[in-house]
Amino acid sequence: MIETLLKPMKAGLIGAGIQASLTPAMHMREGEAQGFSYEYELIDLSQIGATPKDLPRLLEEAEARGLAGLNITHPCKQSVIPFLDDLSPQARDLGAVNTIVLRDGKRFGHNTDWWGFAESFRKGLPQADLSSALQLGAGGAGAATAYALLSLGLKKLLVFDRETERAKALVHALAPLFPSAGIAVADTLAHAMREAAGLVHATPTGMAKYPGLPLPADLLDPRHWVAEVVYFPLETELLREARRRGCRTLDGGGMAVFQAVGAFRLLTGIEPDAERMLAHFNTLAR
Repeated sequence: MIETLLKPMKAGLIGAGIQASLTPAMHMREGEAQGFSYEYELIDLSQIGATPKDLPRLLEEAEARGLAGLNITHPCKQSVIPFLDDLSPQARDLGAVNTIVLRDGKRFGHNTDWWGFAESFRKGLPQADLSSALQLGAGGAGAATAYALLSLGLKKLLVFDRETERAKALVHALAPLFPSAGIAVADTLAHAMREAAGLVHATPTGMAKYPGLPLPADLLDPRHWVAEVVYFPLETELLREARRRGCRTLDGGGMAVFQAVGAFRLLTGIEPDAERMLAHFNTLAR
């Protein structure tokens, strides 16, 4: 175990426009706290003039440089799958990978996004009413949050996306995985919010680059819990409005931290201190 702790580690993150990511800092600080040297590099497609078509080369280069693994983010979570040797059951269910372990010449794909949201939800919204929820957004983040809530026992999920076909595709993918739950496309936001006990927001609206509310504010009611995936900024307009109206809320920071906790565990084989990583994230986010 001591040899493992002292062995230097190298990992990285592949994605586009990732210069502001807090993931490297979280991983390297936790590695330092655990007693080993941890180098974590950004492989930013936007910076190196690459696209997801370059993934085979980027994976080979990571292996050649001795990286223990990679985190994967937009726009590569789905397109990287054909170049992997095996997938965890959750990554296979979701059709998305955010962590790749490189070991013994093999590439193993995992998804810690769903677990990150589930863990954040359990800790941040205990005793939340899981009778029904409306989710806004059916993209990669939405697939993870929906999977997480249904794994936690959500009885009814309504999905709304501006691209109706994308919402239908997510419902179609989830229905056989959770046969005892009611999963459907939301017809209108107003009707869905009247039915729902909670709201999950899984679109970019509210990010620094996309300010605003993802739905009319008057649809929020004090009985609703509201969970956010956006974490930059931590306090989105949606969360401010929801709290103003008396809703219980959950910011996106927990999902960001706990997906990193899960990835750290997979990449290093060492159990991280989740509370320490959360405290570090909060310092960085402020």
